[in-house]
Amino acid sequence: IDFIQMEDYKSGFIYFASESVGEGHPDKLCDQISDGILDACLAHNPDAKVAMETATKANMIVLLGETNVSKEQVNFEQIARKVCNDVGFDSKDSGIDGNNCDVILAVEAQDANIANAVFESKDEADMGAGDQGLMFGYATDEWDEETLHPYSHYLANKICEEMAIKDTINPSPWLRPDCKSQVIVEYNKEELGKIIPVRIYNILISTQHSPDVTNEVIRETLIEKVIKKVCPENMLVDTKIVINPSGKFDVGGPAADAGLTGRKIIVDTYGGWAPHGGGAFSGKDASKVDRSAAYYARYVAKSLVAAKLCHRVLVQVSYAIGLADPLSIHIDSYGSVKEGLSDRDIENIVKNNFCFRPGSIIKELELKRPIFQKTAKFGHFGRSDPDFTWEVPKKNLKLD
Repeated sequence: IDFIQMEDYKSGFIYFASESVGEGHPDKLCDQISDGILDACLAHNPDAKVAMETATKANMIVLLGETNVSKEQVNFEQIARKVCNDVGFDSKDSGIDGNNCDVILAVEAQDANIANAVFESKDEADMGAGDQGLMFGYATDEWDEETLHPYSHYLANKICEEMAIKDTINPSPWLRPDCKSQVIVEYNKEELGKIIPVRIYNILISTQHSPDVTNEVIRETLIEKVIKKVCPENMLVDTKIVINPSGKFDVGGPAADAGLTGRKIIVDTYGGWAPHGGGAFSGKDASKVDRSAAYYARYVAKSLVAAKLCHRVLVQVSYAIGLADPLSIHIDSYGSVKEGLSDRDIENIVKNNFCFRPGSIIKELELKRPIFQKTAKFGHFGRSDPDFTWEVPKKNLKLD
């Protein structure tokens, strides 16, 4: 048996990989369409209830789901076409033709039994969870005191984001929308659960391109204009860089692979550093705790780390459909809790400062605004955007 030999691995260090995908990845295209429709529904009615799925393959988009907003009030097809064109899918050669592709609608009203259990005949403060489930939030001070997001995942997201900025690589007409990144960071694991990134061990980028560009041009351009811009020089120490290992990637987007909403849930969250309950975010209004409670768990975790109560922390919350109060709240600081405190103390601080009822979450984080399409690419967490209220830590926590 030939065992894989990892080069340059140091004893006592952690080598952790996180990935991201670009806005032209078929699954991410679907996420953006679903959230684009959600935003349009919320702009029409801030109390809109939406559960929108998107699927795509070849030159076709299928919209499936439930909402109390009609197609006469919001033009679902027009939104899907616009998202495709904005991403850069405006011809069959690019991956899908947003102007001329087939768009199939299968959108109906929400089931009356679910609506009655969750929000009808109830005050907003007593609104029940839209479904059962468990959600996680995570934060870490491993590399900064503001973002509080895993460094390996932050870099993977930034690489894909940088590649989508038109001025970054242009003039480079060979670059097309579909891409993926993966970053492996070498970490030093210190006492009391704290981890520190030491260097970037490996960077992998696969990007769609036109047929007439060489691999040498792709490699040189991505290293000089993306990697060296995103990654600090002092972290690029003996870093292995792999660009388009498949050799050619001139067919991408839905022409190459089918896409579906909700298949990039680890890209959307923490790049593998935290568990995931399985419920996707995109296309769901905030009455669905898959989304709103996951945002709130991130808000709680980030508030705890920002208050220096721990170096990193995992928050889990669980719900039953129709019930407002969570069934459980779990805290794990990985042993990094502030001296003199325990995880049980942190749990009590959470219960004294944060309300996990869906109606309260929606109000506190202002989740009725049409701001979700931009969350559907480059991660929902670890980004600096004034609309991402869950990324602003709560101040002056009561500690007793």
